[in-house]
Amino acid sequence: MVTSRRLPGGAAHGYSVVRVRGRRLDWPAVSAAVPTVMPTDSSDLMRAQEDAVVELVAVPPVAQELADLFGAAGHRLYLVGGTVRDALLGRPETDLDFTTDARPDAVLALVDGWASAVWDTGIAFGTVGLRRRGVTMEITTFRSDAYDRVSRNPVVAFGETIEEDLERRDFSVNAMAVELTGERRVFTDPFGGLAALAAGMLDTPATPEESFADDPLRMLRAARFVAQLGFTPAPRVVAAMTAMATELGRITPERVQVELSKLLLGVHPRRGMELLVDTGLADVVLPEVPAMRLAIDEHMQHKDVYTHSLVVLEQAIAREVDGPDLVLRLAALLHDIGKPETRRREPDGRVSFHHHEAVGAKLVRKRLRALRYPKVIVDEVAQLVFLHLRFHGYGGGEWTDSAVRRYVTDAGPLLERLHKLVRSDCTTRNKRRAAALQRTYDDLEERIAALRAQEELDAIRPDLDGNAIMELLGIPPGPLVGKAYKHLLALRMERGPLSREDAEAQLRRWATENGVV
Repeated sequence: MVTSRRLPGGAAHGYSVVRVRGRRLDWPAVSAAVPTVMPTDSSDLMRAQEDAVVELVAVPPVAQELADLFGAAGHRLYLVGGTVRDALLGRPETDLDFTTDARPDAVLALVDGWASAVWDTGIAFGTVGLRRRGVTMEITTFRSDAYDRVSRNPVVAFGETIEEDLERRDFSVNAMAVELTGERRVFTDPFGGLAALAAGMLDTPATPEESFADDPLRMLRAARFVAQLGFTPAPRVVAAMTAMATELGRITPERVQVELSKLLLGVHPRRGMELLVDTGLADVVLPEVPAMRLAIDEHMQHKDVYTHSLVVLEQAIAREVDGPDLVLRLAALLHDIGKPETRRREPDGRVSFHHHEAVGAKLVRKRLRALRYPKVIVDEVAQLVFLHLRFHGYGGGEWTDSAVRRYVTDAGPLLERLHKLVRSDCTTRNKRRAAALQRTYDDLEERIAALRAQEELDAIRPDLDGNAIMELLGIPPGPLVGKAYKHLLALRMERGPLSREDAEAQLRRWATENGVV
């Protein structure tokens, strides 16, 4: 039996009105779904409401073609989960998720010859993937899963009804479906997903304890949905996350990394991170972040370095220009994780964190490697953390051109991100001090621009390459060539471009002093 639920919200003139995260659903807005005469019978009214909700779920033609295949074979096919949720939120569609009463072998037979590509890597869990006309789809047979509660792997048992399938899903906002087979499309919502969506509430179809025991990754997904969609977790969800946080240790680092990255790339990553810290989940997956609560900010501007880091994260996000930047966001969140380990109380009562950038860079490498981040992300985030304090040696502009060149060379392709991170690291509430720091960094950027224009600073190389070094000194390839190259690079950084004659003279002098010739 397909179950529909009465829409939440006010009622007027005998019909319901609902706002789904700012989208107002009423009869004028979906006039095609409304009878000419308003229904008075409760079953008719529910059906009209159901039709109105279905109108909000745009069904791509390729999805209806697929449904017609299943319907002709006597099977039922539903759009389900995040696909329905995002359609009701007005979010752009990407991949399409379906559920069906057809068993996997029957699904494979039905799509054979229709889909341009089919893959069965998830068939052990009842899922068949396919693509047609550039649209990626996944079809999963109704499931009624049991978990061994040691790993997160389900012991797959196929279900018989759509309600049984929806009950096993992680959150009620993901437990809605629209049937595409049959004479009319039918909205199915046995666990109040639409009401939760309208309220911005994140809750589970079953009890959260049961849901999270089955799959602890769902706790991290809860924080991700808070960050991505701005949901508020139900009190019982927060309580279960707090009580069961250590269960997250059962999940593989790769899966944790995926969810953490999605959280950080969300619209509200601070909210998601605060939920992780407050429930104790961060102690399991990213313990360096809650550890920062123990270190008071040296400027006494924040109650802890943790709060300061969240502010820096928000300020860095405000400086993004080409969409969410995972490397920048990770660096902003983690730039001060070396402070707890380097915290010292000075004789004058002030707090210092000497060399916290170097310690922090090492900690970043260790943590991101443990989370199985790609090497390029590990290297870039660690380098930004290592360099984020360098600017504070600039003072009132006392750096030589050599120091400016070295700043740019050390940053390399990360320079623009470093600019954003350093500027975001200013969280003082002293407006005069904040303005002075920004002016000083403006001066540094102006000097960088001037030097770049003069010297093409982004591609600094010694004035002689390796071949010229070997030819001039009469030496074969080997470590000596590298040492000579580094010497010439240091001269280039210190003095700027040299003429060919001067560069060769400097190389000969170095070779004589080091006994090379």
